[in-house]
Amino acid sequence: MTDISERPISELSNAFRTGELTPTDAVGAALTRIEKHEPKLAAFEIVMADQAREVAEAATTSIAAGHRIGPFHGIPFALKDLVDVEGHITTGGTNVYSDTVAKSTATIAKRLLAAGGILVGKTKTVEVAYGAWGTNQVRGTPWNPWDAEIQRMPGGSSSGSGVAVAARMAHCAVGTDTGGSVRIPAAACGLTGLKVTEGRLPLDGIVPLSHTLDTPGPMARSVADAIIMFEALDGRHPGATDADLEATTGLFGDAAAGINGLTLGALTGAEREAVDPDILEIYDAALERLKKLGATIIPFELPVPIEDMKHDTGVLISADGYFHHGEMYEKASNRVDTDVKPRILLGAEISSKRYIQALQRRQMHKQQTLRAMQNKIAAIVTPTLATAPIAIADIDQTQTPAVLTRAVNYLGFCAMAQPMGLTSSGLPASLQTIAPGNAEAMAIRIAAAFEHDLGPLGLPPMIA
Repeated sequence: MTDISERPISELSNAFRTGELTPTDAVGAALTRIEKHEPKLAAFEIVMADQAREVAEAATTSIAAGHRIGPFHGIPFALKDLVDVEGHITTGGTNVYSDTVAKSTATIAKRLLAAGGILVGKTKTVEVAYGAWGTNQVRGTPWNPWDAEIQRMPGGSSSGSGVAVAARMAHCAVGTDTGGSVRIPAAACGLTGLKVTEGRLPLDGIVPLSHTLDTPGPMARSVADAIIMFEALDGRHPGATDADLEATTGLFGDAAAGINGLTLGALTGAEREAVDPDILEIYDAALERLKKLGATIIPFELPVPIEDMKHDTGVLISADGYFHHGEMYEKASNRVDTDVKPRILLGAEISSKRYIQALQRRQMHKQQTLRAMQNKIAAIVTPTLATAPIAIADIDQTQTPAVLTRAVNYLGFCAMAQPMGLTSSGLPASLQTIAPGNAEAMAIRIAAAFEHDLGPLGLPPMIA
């Protein structure tokens, strides 16, 4: 029998329904994984073992009595430690906030719990979420399980969520994405991550980095698992999700629709130059796979260079980040991450004129991009990361790996990151499907077709 921790959410949910397995079994398996791997991987800020076991027993009793809520009922999940849970500390990845006890629970967390999810712990993050490598000097950097010998970037800022799900210590987890912070750790850890449309999900109870760009979203091991979690985060009635899952309708119908006849835009020569040759080779193979599935692939030149959008995104993040956290970094006695500090303090140098100009350009560029895509392409497909996950020792903290992801936040679009193969070194490579705002169904449709044809990536070496 497949290990409980390996089972997809929908399969696990069916096993609960038939009585083959129980939420108590699933949570027990997750906690066993945590006990085994957490000392090395360091993905969690806090493990809520006793609470999770108690809730699992209640879920087991409830489902056995015929009171199953929906497909997320009894599923072990984790929260990035930016998300408030009443009565628990939210560190935000910094020692300065490490005594801050949440007075209420964030709406997205309430929705996951209301859907029957079982919280097993809160995961590490880059300090105040400002960093895409996944490192944290003051509270620790999780170990990417795809390399047992060399500590590699786990991706950030949702580093712990990526590592926890990749190591099967939770079936899924919440990340937040301001410039790629769901998609980059998903890419680095061989997962599926959905960056939702700006404004789609509520931000209350989440430590902000950029109120302009922040978006929470699901990190999971498959497109179907991401859909189930996304619908819970979106506040959809669990019964409606269950009905769609059984009938293959709604987003599950989109996932089964295939991509025959769709036209997709691919990176042009100028943007391709930013991608390492090994990733580019896998990306080109992915494009051929999409063609085989019936899609037409055409070169698509964005009306605004990705590098320009990356720069303006940085302006917005630093200005917003300084507004929210500048006082903490200005106080010399605070022990903070010295890699994050200059990024935040840069916001003090951004004038209101420069900030407003960036906002105005953003709206103009969004409309230009929508017009360029309209009636021509359904989505844009790119690599998620331009390189395989690099060694921590090789990171240049003055640079960002968010080369191909920031544009999505800048435009207010949605995007799905998913595995597209392994490099010759056995490290994950990731495909990013970018769709306009509120077109999550299209991103899911393309990602699901690709995933079905590619097959499973396999387990990270450290847990295989």
